[in-house]
Amino acid sequence: MGNFLKWIGAGLGFSLGGPIGSILGYAVGSFISGFSKEDIENAKRFSAGSVNTQSGDFEISLLILSALVIKADGKVNEAELVYVRNHFKRMYGEERANNAFKLFKGFIKSNQISTRQVCIQIRQNITHASRLQLIHFLFGIAKADGFVTEAEVDVIKTIAGYLGVSQYDFESIKAMFYNSSDSSYRILGIEKTATDIEVKKAYRKMAKKYHPDKLQHLGDQLKKGAEEKFKEVQKAYDNIQKERGL
Repeated sequence: MGNFLKWIGAGLGFSLGGPIGSILGYAVGSFISGFSKEDIENAKRFSAGSVNTQSGDFEISLLILSALVIKADGKVNEAELVYVRNHFKRMYGEERANNAFKLFKGFIKSNQISTRQVCIQIRQNITHASRLQLIHFLFGIAKADGFVTEAEVDVIKTIAGYLGVSQYDFESIKAMFYNSSDSSYRILGIEKTATDIEVKKAYRKMAKKYHPDKLQHLGDQLKKGAEEKFKEVQKAYDNIQKERGL
C-alpha cells in the first residue's frame, strides 16, 4: 500500500485539481480498497519532488483518455487492455505498471469523465508535443485488436480537437496506423501530386515536429514512444523516394 501511495502521490502535478482530480478521487475511492482522495493529497505532500511530475501528469492523462477510447465501441476489448498494460510495463517496469493499471480499471468503470473538460485541463498544462504523443498512443490502443473502428476514430478525433491538435496533425498520426497506397503521403501531410521539393520540405517539417527530443522533459521512458512516430516519418519519406526512384 505504501508503494502505491508514493507512486500516485509523486505523479500528480496539475492532476489533483479540476475535473481530472475529481475523476482520480472517484477511481481511487471507489475501486481501490482503503484509499481516498485525502490519501492522494497526503501522498503528494509526502513525495513531492521525488519524480518528474510532468511525466506523472502525462501518465494520468494517458490513462484517462485511454479509458475513453477503450469504451468508445461499447465494449472493453481484452487486447486493448493488454496493450495498455504492456505499454506501461515497457516504460516503467512491472510494479509501476501494476499501480497504473489499478487506476486504469477505476477510470474504465467511471461514468464521470467529461471528455471536453478533461482535455481542456490537459491542454492547459502539457506541451503540444506531449499532446501529439497522447494521440499516437490512443491510436495504438484502438488498433490493438487488429483494426480501428469508426467509433474509436470519432472519439480520438474529438479528443484531438479538444486538445488543440490540428486536423493536419491528426490525419498525419492516423495514417501511421493504416496501410494504404497514400499512407506515406498522409503521414507527411501532403498529396501524391506534391513535387519532390515539397516532399522533402514536408519530411523536414514532420521530422522536426515529431523529434524525440521534444519529449525530453517527460523522461527517457516516454521518449521511446516519440521514437516510434519519428521512425514512421522516416519510413514514409523512404517509401516515397523508392516509389519515385530517387
